[in-house]
Amino acid sequence: MKRTHLRTVAPALPGLLALATPSMLPAAPPPLIVVEDLGGAPAQPYYQALGLTPRDAAVLPRAQPERKRPFTEADLLPVRSTHLTPGLVAPRVLRAPGLLPVFLIGDDVRSRDWLRQRLNQLRDLDAIGLVVQVETPQALAALRALAPGLTLAPVSGDELAQRLSVRHYPVLITATAIEQ
Repeated sequence: MKRTHLRTVAPALPGLLALATPSMLPAAPPPLIVVEDLGGAPAQPYYQALGLTPRDAAVLPRAQPERKRPFTEADLLPVRSTHLTPGLVAPRVLRAPGLLPVFLIGDDVRSRDWLRQRLNQLRDLDAIGLVVQVETPQALAALRALAPGLTLAPVSGDELAQRLSVRHYPVLITATAIEQ
């Protein structure tokens, strides 16, 4: 009886499979639309229809007044990182292969003491110092005097702090750890 049933179903099997298969397979992505610029009509008439003012370099105001002197590092100061404050940092593991060692410091007693204590380690790592809180060129120069041979750059640390969930400095950040 089973063979008889199979003989009646067998001729319809390819049709049943053809009907069932498309619903079982994921939908095919829509075909790609290729857009080319074959040198057709210019777009300027469309912009004119929008009533936009023409972009004439002579009419546009200058974004910055001309400087009478070149920019200096003092123009970057003061640096204030609103998401970072001096404080204790709990050490934790970091998995950031290829990250060059950096440290965050500010112009405060805790940072200066930390810099003195870690100076040799920071030199051995060839770490780059980001001064995330500093007011004046003189304060930045005083920090640099504490760390001969190290690069110290005045930079806001807010974005880095948010990305790495760091709230305090001084801190050393390497490819494998965040530590104080």
